[in-house]
Amino acid sequence: MVFNTGAALLDAIVLAIVDQQPEGTYGYKITQDVRGVIQISESTLYPVLRRLQKDECLKTYDMLCGGRTRRYYCITERGRRQLALYQQEWASYSGKINELLLEKK
Repeated sequence: MVFNTGAALLDAIVLAIVDQQPEGTYGYKITQDVRGVIQISESTLYPVLRRLQKDECLKTYDMLCGGRTRRYYCITERGRRQLALYQQEWASYSGKINELLLEKK
């Protein structure tokens, strides 16, 4: 991809993906879902998950799966409020960029 993905956009994408799973979702699945939108490595994603957890936008719980413990991430109310702010800002931002780049003359 030609365009850089900033931290706020990456946070918004992760929160939106986690918000789609009411019971939560685990890191590898989040990575795969994010990769459906932008190219990202696991080594980039896990610091984002830790930061969102530290900021109380995500909470975690562990579950045994196939003999291993898997960490699940769930969005918190604070995370939902942050996601709503990102969605509002994105609508405005992307609309302006689309007008500029895609407007036919």
